[in-house]
Amino acid sequence: MLTQVAEGVLVHESVFCQSNAVVVQGPDGVLLVDAGVYGDELACLVEDIQELGQSVVVGFSTHPHWDHLLWHPGLGDAPRYGTARCAATAADRLSGGVAAVARLVGIPDEVPLDLLGGITGLPAGATRIPWHGPAVRIVEHDAHAPGHAALLVEERRVLVAGDLLSDVLVPLLDLRGTADPLGDYLAALRLLDGVAGEVDVVVPGHGSVGGRDQLRDRIDLDTAYLLALRADEVPSDPRVGPSARAGWDWVAGTHERQLEQLAQRQA
Repeated sequence: MLTQVAEGVLVHESVFCQSNAVVVQGPDGVLLVDAGVYGDELACLVEDIQELGQSVVVGFSTHPHWDHLLWHPGLGDAPRYGTARCAATAADRLSGGVAAVARLVGIPDEVPLDLLGGITGLPAGATRIPWHGPAVRIVEHDAHAPGHAALLVEERRVLVAGDLLSDVLVPLLDLRGTADPLGDYLAALRLLDGVAGEVDVVVPGHGSVGGRDQLRDRIDLDTAYLLALRADEVPSDPRVGPSARAGWDWVAGTHERQLEQLAQRQA
């Protein structure tokens, strides 16, 4: 089911890690960001867009992780974009075949893989999504994954944050593809802080949609978490430990693995 979060901007939430697909309405059709995960949910999204009387004219993946690279035949053959680095990374990771990736990362059986990937990279340094709808600014950074993009729907004052600024996930670092994962993530948060005055609604890749005040709170919370890791201190973060939201206790394990990997890198 699509839920409106701002004029002309709607969100479809998956039961998989509370993933958010974002629909931005334009005069000729919609921009679909991070389409979704499970097959039945993607089929539902197809029907929801049809009930709006529109079709998908542009797709966009915020970053090159499998759960943000999915598609459904009913969404049509609109161009699907990512940043140049996102598209190149996705192509490289899928070069050994989709089945190999599915085995490696444990993609659930309910996920349709036929159209996984297939995104085209925008020109390096592109700052706008090419379409005829509301202006969408690309805020590219290297936190979480190479060529990650947050999107600012300027007229609607909506920030589509990708896998940053979650109320249920701590910052998940890219510990494979960058020399300074903490520094890259902090730099990304500074970029998002720089556009926060233009935002009334933030939509994370996973978690709850938030308002302007929650955006600032999430930037501060993520920054504090990362600074604690950098100082080799124990973060005081409500997303890990006994205060974590029900069903999200596994985030504490992810946090511990990040600590171990950071310690190995330092060693």
